[in-house]
Amino acid sequence: GFDIPNAVLIFFLAAVIGSILLARTIVGRYNFAIGSNEEATRLSGVNVRNWKIVIYTITGLFTGLAGILIASRLNSAQPSLGSGYELEAIAAVVIGGTSLSGGKGTIVGTVIGALIMSVLTNGLRILSVPQEWQTVVVGFVILLAVYADILRRRKA
Repeated sequence: GFDIPNAVLIFFLAAVIGSILLARTIVGRYNFAIGSNEEATRLSGVNVRNWKIVIYTITGLFTGLAGILIASRLNSAQPSLGSGYELEAIAAVVIGGTSLSGGKGTIVGTVIGALIMSVLTNGLRILSVPQEWQTVVVGFVILLAVYADILRRRKA
């Protein structure tokens, strides 16, 4: 046997669904347009308010799925359970190539960024680096990724 945990299968299924939503539907197109320039999108006739509600609803569904997965993994549900994961999530997205200024990004890049962040976090834990310094390293990685994004936008 080659056992794959259910959480990993659900993760990849969610990534495929998210990728299809972003690349092949009007929701994805409007998501990038609103993220890139909300005012221009509104002026082009898109009801930005309604589409933001749709986008946030879909995001909430994926977030709820993540909450269920982490609660099932730890066999407990606490309000502060996900505290601290925000920085790692932002780092994974930025490392994956999503622009913080909006309008650019892929699910595949985010998955790759998440895998890089997992390797980095596990490596720091194996090396017994204190939690405070792990946060500093993650912040430094975010700074490097943002700087690389700025350089990439200047070239384009």
